Amino acid sequence: MAEFIIETRELEKIYTIGERREHILKGVSLQIEAGAFIVVAGSSGSGKTTLLSLLSGLDRPTSGTILLSGRDITGLSEDELAPIRNVETGFVFQAFHLVPSLTAIENVMFPAELRGDRQAPAKAETLLRRVGLWERRDNYPQQLSGGEKQRVAICRALINRPKIVFADEPTGNLDSDNSRGIVDLLAGLHREENTTLVLATHSPEIAARADRVIVLRDGRIVEGREGS
Repeated sequence: MAEFIIETRELEKIYTIGERREHILKGVSLQIEAGAFIVVAGSSGSGKTTLLSLLSGLDRPTSGTILLSGRDITGLSEDELAPIRNVETGFVFQAFHLVPSLTAIENVMFPAELRGDRQAPAKAETLLRRVGLWERRDNYPQQLSGGEKQRVAICRALINRPKIVFADEPTGNLDSDNSRGIVDLLAGLHREENTTLVLATHSPEIAARADRVIVLRDGRIVEGREGS
């Protein structure tokens, strides 16, 4: 059994745009224990989003190794990555990424239905009730506020009970009250489900709540510290 649920070795990510090369991540090596609440901090352009995309299997590194639960996912095919993205990990985006043609409950059920889970409606109901949105279950995303959309997105990320939840600036499009509510929700679910939570943010207030803070600057880890 793996000692760390996430481990990377010398991750590099280079994007080529025309003749220009953007070196986004530079030799990133880290280890994350199961059940931890980790914040990846840093200013805009530091590589936070790219790192989360690589760790979750949404993107591939230029070089280096990524281990999830001891399994090297670096060279897996799209078909092999699909169940990891859908079941083992969940992702909460800053821009919500809800399907506009689906209602709130349909958005939440979607990942469970992809794997043929007949309990998808019951699980979606439990989650929506938990976040106070059951009465909004038949509303479409355009009928929801920003905070409500993000709560629906969190439910969607959690419906398959993933071992790891990645959240990329989940409060970036929200006001301060909704931001606190979303962080409270994620932190509470992390504690109750013992889910590993990896959250990218530039907010010192959110970072202070983490078990550990990994600071990125210009694509490199420059600091790792215990949270308060």
